[in-house]
Amino acid sequence: MTKNEIADRLNEIGVLLELKGENPFKIRAYQSGARALEAMEEDELARLIAAEELDSVKGIGAALAQKITELHTTGKLEFLEKLRASIEPGLVELLDIPGMGPKKVRALHDKLGVTDIAGLTKACEENRVAELDGFGAKSQEKILAGIKHREAYGKRHLWWEANEVAQPILAGLRGLPQVERAEAAGSLRRGMETIGDLDFLVAAAEHAPVVEWFVTQPGVHEVTAQGETKASVRFTGGLQADLRIVPADQFVFALHHFTGSKDHNVAMRQRALARGLSLSEWGLVPAEGEGTAKEKAENKALRTPAETEADLFKALGLHFIPPELRENLGDIEAAEQGALPELVRLSDLRGAFHNHTNASDGRNTLVEMTAAADELGWEFLGIADHSKSSFQANGLSEERLAAQVAAIQKYNAARKFRTHVFTGVECDILSDGRLDYADDVLASLDYVVVSVHNAMTQDEATMTKRIIRAIEHPHVTMLGHLTGRLLLRREAYAVNAAKVIEAAIANRVIIELNASPWRLDMDWRLWSKAADKGLMCAINPDAHETDGLRHVAAGVNSARKGWLTKESVLNCRDLAGVRRWFAERK
Repeated sequence: MTKNEIADRLNEIGVLLELKGENPFKIRAYQSGARALEAMEEDELARLIAAEELDSVKGIGAALAQKITELHTTGKLEFLEKLRASIEPGLVELLDIPGMGPKKVRALHDKLGVTDIAGLTKACEENRVAELDGFGAKSQEKILAGIKHREAYGKRHLWWEANEVAQPILAGLRGLPQVERAEAAGSLRRGMETIGDLDFLVAAAEHAPVVEWFVTQPGVHEVTAQGETKASVRFTGGLQADLRIVPADQFVFALHHFTGSKDHNVAMRQRALARGLSLSEWGLVPAEGEGTAKEKAENKALRTPAETEADLFKALGLHFIPPELRENLGDIEAAEQGALPELVRLSDLRGAFHNHTNASDGRNTLVEMTAAADELGWEFLGIADHSKSSFQANGLSEERLAAQVAAIQKYNAARKFRTHVFTGVECDILSDGRLDYADDVLASLDYVVVSVHNAMTQDEATMTKRIIRAIEHPHVTMLGHLTGRLLLRREAYAVNAAKVIEAAIANRVIIELNASPWRLDMDWRLWSKAADKGLMCAINPDAHETDGLRHVAAGVNSARKGWLTKESVLNCRDLAGVRRWFAERK
């Protein structure tokens, strides 16, 4: 296990112990141990374990060192497994409701006998939660709203998490000897921010072995349907996956159909009908004549041949439309005129700017983050740890920020890595729009990201004025996560995005496309018009650990859905180009 994975287990132990009402000192010991691990370099942990010196680290005693060693060497911890088994699963699920921490869950359990979400819902509806000390009527309303959102959100999954499930399945299908072609379709292929279920399409003449492989994969909790050419399964995490097997000569039409979107497909069928054709998952055939669309498609003499989707679009007088654009938001009209843009690609990115280290609330050191960026082949990496008002994220004081800047300059001078590190900060926008540092502090940095992290219940006019005031500050380079949303967890705060975009363009301030799979903010639906007006984008992973740098892939999906080209994305420029941009903003 890596040090961050071990730290996750220690934090989990702390939460579970708090649910059980254990001694606060014992709970803090595990939390302190997790922080101590995060402050280490990966190779340092291995060295200390090998030398049996782990208990010499501040915050890690002998008992904790033994548990960390067990996790590091075996990947398991008997103590944690027994602790998990000792707690009712329903209590842990309550933690998924926004605002519900271990202390509140424990109080509800001890005072009202709440053991699961159903019991909590009933207690709220009977007004018993409002009567508890530390809760009240407003807390009860928020809890009920959180439960309602959780039920709605529970039907969907983040694109990143769904893709992590999908890719091994797709690779496995393509590896089967019976399979000629295989693709993931649906909203996953279109790069939607959340996914209802997974759709897999396979071209194969022999069906039974493919279906059998699909329904017997690791992680399948339930087989909900199984037929000759179709199957559906549900995984342990609740994600459903559907498989369809079609003849090879119908694959392209089925792939287009099951990729969607519904509105795109409707518009494409209407276009086909205007040309005397019928488009369906079975093929592109004459609209007139006897027989269903499927029966006509089975007659190869009637079906328009298509080896690729580009062939299908060409048959209807269109240039190829990338899957991400198939939302019937001008894609067909642009494809007819040959006016589709060359969309940004993951390979176009040269680095990213909004990233954190363990100096604030990140999980890895400056060296580890830089090394990870170097492994990705990035030319540059921006470090933007939290500012001092984000005390919950261990925000940096002026002195700590200055020390970090000095350390970055030292690493750059030493040229230990090919990746150049830019000095930045994620500076809090205070409730009235002022910034968290004085001008001279901000001027000492290569760039400044400004973000809202508190007072999120302000009305739209107040929030909009607040953000625009920050954008107008001369030292501000880019705006972070415009709406503050957390997908499937927290709604966006009220803000007039159009006015903020206008202010950003007027002040030559970048708005980031926060690529964290939980954010993807600014929303892709706003980018096309904004970029046409001159807004510059930065696709930032908001990485809090080395693996988080990979999240730029989710951001590229959203950028492509927003019709963005590499010319509109700052981190597609080379190091010299980024330096010029920053210099011009000084």
